Amino acid sequence: MAWYNRIKKFYIAELWTKEMVADGVVFGKITETQYTEITGEAYTPVSE
Repeated sequence: MAWYNRIKKFYIAELWTKEMVADGVVFGKITETQYTEITGEAYTPVSE
């Protein structure tokens, strides 16, 4: 839960963008559900 709290705090303080929060999902630090809780938007994976 430490990563979730840290990322949420940075996002609320406008230190992180939605793209940066999405990176947290990509790197396994938060879940897609947690992304939605933080940003208020559904997580959409970026296709390469």
